[in-house]
Amino acid sequence: MTPAVKKHIEPRRYLISFDTAALPEIAADVLVIGSGVAGLRAAIEAAEHGEVLVVTKETVREGSTEHAQGGVAVALDLSDSNEAHVRDTLEVGCGLCDEAVVRSIISGGAERVRELIAWGATFDAKDGKLQYTREGGHSMPRIVHARGDATGAEIEATLVAEAQVRRRIHILEHCYAVDLLTEGGVCRGALIHHPTKGLMVAWSCRTIIASGGMGRLFRETTNPAVITGDGIAMSYRAGAKLMDLEFMQFHPTTLYVAGASRALVTEAVRGEGGILRNRFGERFMPGYHPDAELAPRDVVARSIIREMKRTNDTNVYLDLTHLTRAKLERRFPTIRALCAEFDIDIAEDWIPVQPSAHYSVGGVATDLSGRTSLPGLLACGEAACTRFHGANRLGSNSLLEGLVMGKRTGETAGRALGGPRPEPCRITHRVDRERQAVIDVADVEMSLRSLMWRNVGIERHAQDLTVANERADFWCSYIVEREFDRPAGWQLQNMLSLAKAVIHLAQLRTESRGCHFRSDFPQIDDANWRRHSLLCRNVQEVKHV
Repeated sequence: MTPAVKKHIEPRRYLISFDTAALPEIAADVLVIGSGVAGLRAAIEAAEHGEVLVVTKETVREGSTEHAQGGVAVALDLSDSNEAHVRDTLEVGCGLCDEAVVRSIISGGAERVRELIAWGATFDAKDGKLQYTREGGHSMPRIVHARGDATGAEIEATLVAEAQVRRRIHILEHCYAVDLLTEGGVCRGALIHHPTKGLMVAWSCRTIIASGGMGRLFRETTNPAVITGDGIAMSYRAGAKLMDLEFMQFHPTTLYVAGASRALVTEAVRGEGGILRNRFGERFMPGYHPDAELAPRDVVARSIIREMKRTNDTNVYLDLTHLTRAKLERRFPTIRALCAEFDIDIAEDWIPVQPSAHYSVGGVATDLSGRTSLPGLLACGEAACTRFHGANRLGSNSLLEGLVMGKRTGETAGRALGGPRPEPCRITHRVDRERQAVIDVADVEMSLRSLMWRNVGIERHAQDLTVANERADFWCSYIVEREFDRPAGWQLQNMLSLAKAVIHLAQLRTESRGCHFRSDFPQIDDANWRRHSLLCRNVQEVKHV
């Protein structure tokens, strides 16, 4: 039978007290929040139609794109086809991909990669032909890569350079977007905070959320510190619909060394022949899946966790020692240098690895033009949910989606411009609660991330989710409704709101599908759950469609 609709706690509309009439103002035709692959590609396209302001939390290059190692999945080789890529994406998506969306985005990939090359991006090639690698879930090698394992950095550098020569694009770094401003049910821009200029109002005709996912909700994560879901949370408060937040993809292999950040070890390592071994040196993946190390990411991540439990170890090992030193140095220079910092020679030593939170499959619900349910607001990249990835993202489809949907979203925003900009309006808000200045924000954030990793991680269970929900409720009772005056506090409030949403949706989905695994409901339940989760502040209930 169909699961009952359940209530969800509604967050406060705005985080802080403000009066737009008393704040400095800046204006643009299009405001882009975020500066990764999707945000910059959107800005470049929107600049063909009007003035664009890009607001980014840290420096323009500090985000998930810069750290992406694998590459772009695209069927450019003559032996490959878009149809094969579509089949692989649908299979890994476990029944929740929208096939029309999948076909549309994949069909746009080749043009976007060729465009990057025309703008100066250099992808790895031999004798003038692009080199491809294979990743888990792909039926053949189709991943184009750059500088071995620094594809994201190459793409980001190319897009930054292209944006900087566009006179209509203005980039404001170290600027925290606090809240989206709405009037009459239409997004009018955002309230932003600069470390030296303080609070400001950024008015815009169209606003694009491209701020990345929410991987930092979890203690173990490949995501940089800035990826805390702020854009998703502020969209929710403004009334936009969110979709499929319970689907968090965990990357199977991140470097696991005490004291080291959980740095990604790209899936391409396994695509080039890397072998997973347990503490006894046994290769274990063939016992879990016929595709062994090249099984879909959710399968590999869960297999590693089970192998760690079986062998009573904190990690497993990635063995590359059967590959030549020359190949490793050429193909994986970033990983080789990273491991060398901890006296690990990847040509001679096994790399200790374990899974970590990696990619937010869900986000702000959009159509194929980047439009959200809130007029005036668009979203693209990891912050958005287009139903392209379904219940589990196929490796290297993220940069593909960022490029294709970034371009389309920027074009949608730009083409919507017409005539003079609307006059700024006065928007005010007063938080009718006492200011709280004694909370140790860093401590609560770390406790939240530990709770999410422990209770809402790779394997979930009703009892663990109940404990997580109760603990999150306790924190929310004295934090979410308080007023902070610094980004750290606002960020924590965003993380708490999203954590509550993830826990709630994970409790409702009583099945296992893709990267959402319930040990108490270990099977896919198509009869009841082959549907998406929709969450909207204005509706105050979860719908499954």
